[in-house]
Amino acid sequence: MRQSTLLLPTLKENPADADVISHRLMLRAGLIRQLASGLYTWLPLGLRVLRKIETIIREEMNISGAQEVLMPVVQPAELWQESGRWQKMGDEMLRMQDRHERDFCLGPTHEEVITDIFRREIHSYKQLPINFYQIQTKFRDERRPRFGVMRAREFMMKDAYSFHLDQASFDATYQEMYDCYSRILTRMQLTFRPVQADTGNIGGDNSHEFHVLASSGEDTIAYAAGGTYAANLEKATALAPSSAPAPAEDLERIDTPNEKTIDAISKRLNLPANRCVKTLVVKGNEGPVAIILRGDHELNEIKAAKLPNIVAPLTFADEKEIVASMGAHPGSLGPVNCKIDYLVDRDAAALADFVCGANEDAVHFTGANWHRDCALEDKQIVDARNVVEGDTAPDGKGTIEFLRGIEVGHIFQLDKAYSEPLEASVLDKEGTSQIPIMGCYGMGVTRLVAAVIEQNHDEDGILWPQPLTPYDLHIVALNPQKSTAVREAAEKLYADAIAAGLEVLLDDRDERPGVKFADADLIGIHQRLVVGDRGLKNDVVEYKLRHEASATEVSLVNVIDEVTAKLK
Repeated sequence: MRQSTLLLPTLKENPADADVISHRLMLRAGLIRQLASGLYTWLPLGLRVLRKIETIIREEMNISGAQEVLMPVVQPAELWQESGRWQKMGDEMLRMQDRHERDFCLGPTHEEVITDIFRREIHSYKQLPINFYQIQTKFRDERRPRFGVMRAREFMMKDAYSFHLDQASFDATYQEMYDCYSRILTRMQLTFRPVQADTGNIGGDNSHEFHVLASSGEDTIAYAAGGTYAANLEKATALAPSSAPAPAEDLERIDTPNEKTIDAISKRLNLPANRCVKTLVVKGNEGPVAIILRGDHELNEIKAAKLPNIVAPLTFADEKEIVASMGAHPGSLGPVNCKIDYLVDRDAAALADFVCGANEDAVHFTGANWHRDCALEDKQIVDARNVVEGDTAPDGKGTIEFLRGIEVGHIFQLDKAYSEPLEASVLDKEGTSQIPIMGCYGMGVTRLVAAVIEQNHDEDGILWPQPLTPYDLHIVALNPQKSTAVREAAEKLYADAIAAGLEVLLDDRDERPGVKFADADLIGIHQRLVVGDRGLKNDVVEYKLRHEASATEVSLVNVIDEVTAKLK
């Protein structure tokens, strides 16, 4: 492709409305243009990268044994009404009617459609297990689209769905998908981590997210330095503490008229926050429930919503409810003489001689102890906090550290959440009808483009990993309109590279060398040749890999062989 004819509208300045690096560089490098909020047109250079990502995903999914299908973007309401999600999806799902006033939606996901295909076409256990995938457009009407294609309303996704008659079969496919995702991201030369993830409303233990590590990532990953443990912060847990030591202090009542926070009470008593406990009140199925944490810890709301008798999603009690149920305002609450049910985080349960509110306004206790001063049973001890850096990993191997990550994939078990309401079934060996369990495996294709850039850039532009570079080779001809030698040498290299099977971009524009170099750095093609009069006098051209600081001189005779060798 000749750059003089390629639609490549590069920008010198950062767009004012682009918040993250990938969004800025995708606009500046001419990969995308915004049509409306959360809607983007992919221009030629960006589409080439997108297709390369699709190819890697497709190849590895095919190797895994999954079968490719392509399902409609527009889906009938009847399927979603069968599954019970037509109303549950809320405003994120774009609903519409056709000319006959029949209800449809733009598909945000495809569990209903694939389950409908299964129930129509799969009838025997002999056809299982089976795994279908597609690479296709999704639409989710995000309230606030942001970060470019990272959180757009329309996006490309690879979604796969598997069907099984037993857990062992699902576990085998789950592991294959775990390995498949690892191969995909490894082939893209990305630094990534698979982490344990929350399973949401589905439940179960089978759930992993795949995160590309980047400082701009929206998610916090807790991992064990010196160990193998890794989990999303919402799922992460630490090693359970030892049981509380024997009491060494007497319970003492103190007035605290101005101390309503952990920081304030710690300063007043000259004690660290980890010697205090704090009490939060949330809505329970049978009335308010108190959750008690160590003073220096924060509540993990995802974990808390799954605790016994807690209303999900987690909802905090308002001040009026708290006073009515506890007899005191927030800031003076605690487990001693607590009038409602309470759950205690296990780190708080491991404390002795701690400070807590007295359930009387402007009063606290010091020297409080479990069992002696409060009723505490084993069933009340829970894991309800966010881990912090320095915690010991739950397997005891290594200490917890944090990284930022961009979630690009998620694999998890659906169980029978869709197969049961849609009455999908097969006959087993005995001829008995059985409802299959399902697995779901998603990977954000357009999001991967942004994640790659977030991890691979410098102050001048993008640094594409070789497998994803939009062209194999960028030939930059300096002043070709003024130099016949440069023009002819560049054209010969261009022809020779194409003949060698390379994808080539030739910068044949009538632009100053500085403009050409700036654009070359911005678009970030992995290998570059610079053809200029000075080098041609010695029958050499400058050869440079985008991520290297300096170029080397290579003989005109050998340069295409060297470029081809790098690709291998």
